[in-house]
Amino acid sequence: MKKLILLVSLLFLFNSCQLDENNFTVEILPVHTVEMPTEFTLGEVYEITMEYYRPSNCHSPYGVYYEKDLNVRTCAVRNLVEERGNCAPVENILVRETFNFHVTNTGNYVFKFWTGTDSEGNDTFITHDVPVN
Repeated sequence: MKKLILLVSLLFLFNSCQLDENNFTVEILPVHTVEMPTEFTLGEVYEITMEYYRPSNCHSPYGVYYEKDLNVRTCAVRNLVEERGNCAPVENILVRETFNFHVTNTGNYVFKFWTGTDSEGNDTFITHDVPVN
């Protein structure tokens, strides 16, 4: 019974906390450049760094978009966007986002880093085909 009361109390506590009146959305941003190894070793962990341009002063880093399908990895950058009336565009602010990749399979890994869309609305990518030794 004490556990139930504690659980309900915590639920009310977390439910009543609000950051402020602002609204936030998550936006996927295109990758500008990528730094990564040209080959992997099975069982090792590697650092992969993406760079992207920050669009406005309302954008804040919010991690990496990461999707896997067999040995194909699709990556992009996520930003938290504060929805407020005084957002201003920023120019030439290049931001680095890094993640660790653990090599668990043999064969090649194909990394597709989303760079946006072309004039016809098709997704475009920087692609790295990395062999595992």
